[in-house]
Amino acid sequence: MNDFIEEISRRTIFIGGRWQESTDGQVLSVEDPGSGVCFAKISNGNARDVDDAVRSSRIAFESEWQHVSAYERGRVLRRISDEILSNLDILSNLEARDTGKPIRNAVADITICARYFEYYGGGADKLHGDTIPSQNGYFAATSWEPWGVTAHIIPWNYPAQIFARCVAPALAAGNTCVVKPAEDACLSILWLAELATRAGLPPGVLNIVTGEGKHTGAALVENPEIDFLSFTGSVDTGVQIQRMAANRNLPVTLELGGKSPQLVFADADLSTALSAIFGSITQHAGQTCSAGSRLLVDQAIFPEVKRRLGELFSSSVANYSSSNATCGPLMNGRQLANVSRAVALAQEEGAYIVAQGSIAHDASRTGYYYPPTLLGGVAANSGAFLEEIFGPVLTMTTFDTEDEAVALANATKYGLAAGVWTKDGATQLRVARQLKCGQVYVNNYGTAGGVELPFGGVKRSGFGREKGFEALRTFSVLKTISFRYSSEGAI
Repeated sequence: MNDFIEEISRRTIFIGGRWQESTDGQVLSVEDPGSGVCFAKISNGNARDVDDAVRSSRIAFESEWQHVSAYERGRVLRRISDEILSNLDILSNLEARDTGKPIRNAVADITICARYFEYYGGGADKLHGDTIPSQNGYFAATSWEPWGVTAHIIPWNYPAQIFARCVAPALAAGNTCVVKPAEDACLSILWLAELATRAGLPPGVLNIVTGEGKHTGAALVENPEIDFLSFTGSVDTGVQIQRMAANRNLPVTLELGGKSPQLVFADADLSTALSAIFGSITQHAGQTCSAGSRLLVDQAIFPEVKRRLGELFSSSVANYSSSNATCGPLMNGRQLANVSRAVALAQEEGAYIVAQGSIAHDASRTGYYYPPTLLGGVAANSGAFLEEIFGPVLTMTTFDTEDEAVALANATKYGLAAGVWTKDGATQLRVARQLKCGQVYVNNYGTAGGVELPFGGVKRSGFGREKGFEALRTFSVLKTISFRYSSEGAI
């Protein structure tokens, strides 16, 4: 791993199958969230670098990749999946070092990353159009075709997973890709580009430009040769990107923030539910857009839920990514300040800390650690209830009736995911259909990555769908073709 970091240090722009520095030589430091210490350098790309990457993608699309048969594209993607699994150790360690997440979580992320390429490799030749009954003398059909050059702006919380989530289906559909990973965490993505080349992906089909969002990302969104854009990140940045894209009617998919509710009814299997709820908010220190961060509990079982969850939180530990801790550090100093401020504000608004974990005694004092925290007494009109904290902080609010539970669940500007915990089948379906969000998990949460399940939000959580077979359609454009074969009956 260290050899790879040293080898590509500063040469982190990948264009036409070659590594290079930014054209102006600017670099950025990469911090280890567990210690706050810089351990690598990456190129800080600029508009010229982005232009070069887009030009490379355009040439590769027009001259080669769109003409490669769908089953051959699928074979390349499946070879990429094999390369990822063969390099599981180095990729997992890069992901853990870069993001601060425990190594077991990084291993799971890289395994899911490989699964995306396997899944879309198998689906590349199965994106079928339709035939449409039309007038006599006419034959009509639809065909799914690639957009062309697609842009992908990747966040720092799940770099490898989200890279695969959007790049694999885009490649499978016949597009070429330009990727702008987050400057905070991009090393696993750089190694994935190297592995894709080893697997036979032609030069120029995948290009990567590292750098700051305000410069590199903006240049990518504004580049006139981009045909489609996929963005995952914050609501505020998503709004800015949508405005920029609207200037030239650039189609986009936006997967933004969330404040996802977990509804626990009186008949729920608490052993299963509370373990999953705890895992959802502590996974990657709560830095997950779909984290189940709002717990809505039937008043009848609240004392027991409070006691049992309190025990889980009290015994939790934040520590280095290499440890077997509950969670690792937050991503950077900004995140630590934001989470600390949000908890303090919640207490000012009347909430109280039910239980709080600890920071391991051997954790670096300069790392960005925040202990898993359970908040009670959270009012439905408070900031802690309404706004995304993006840290290991779970809020608890009670309800008395099913209607009240649904109303509370829908009472934010977000609509990404929700969990429903009850043994009653009628309640399961009735509540799931009333929740205003993109995904509802009944007696589970997250479905182990959910590679096969369409994913995306409503309201301020964004629009468009990735994951599942639906992503192949997202990264394709539908064309209708009508043939006239007889003059009889034609108008």
